[in-house]
Amino acid sequence: MATAFAWVPRESSRDFLDRLYDRFDVMIPVTTVAVLMFLASLRFLYVVLRSGRGQPPSIDQRTDFGDIRISLETVEHLALRAAGRRRGLADLKARVSVDESGLHIALRALVDGESPIPEMTEEVQRIVKQHVEDITGIPVASVSVYVANVLPVQTFRARVE
Repeated sequence: MATAFAWVPRESSRDFLDRLYDRFDVMIPVTTVAVLMFLASLRFLYVVLRSGRGQPPSIDQRTDFGDIRISLETVEHLALRAAGRRRGLADLKARVSVDESGLHIALRALVDGESPIPEMTEEVQRIVKQHVEDITGIPVASVSVYVANVLPVQTFRARVE
């Protein structure tokens, strides 16, 4: 470009090209730099194409005023908040998936072992379904609760001094 725009005299660029083709000690560094720049540009191209490829998973709704996008992570947090209101549950985790029928929420929890598990899980299902539908306006097709384990009983030792 420098030669094409006449920023560098034609003779200087011709001398450089002659040295590049004739002298091995000039050809190696120039070729190495060119290859490294080419690899760096491929890497930048890959990063740009990869980062622009997708948005985080979300639920899209169209209203009279425009579009609404709610991330699945937001729905997970809403489900965890609702389930956390129920006493006797700990170490809650949630997964959300979407299909034509609506949201499918899967909860994983530890229970305290003091409350009846069927009653507790039914209540959690009802609470989570109602809360998520009220907040997001999206129908919840199912709420699955997986009881992973019972919380270990904490024993406290009396400290004698």
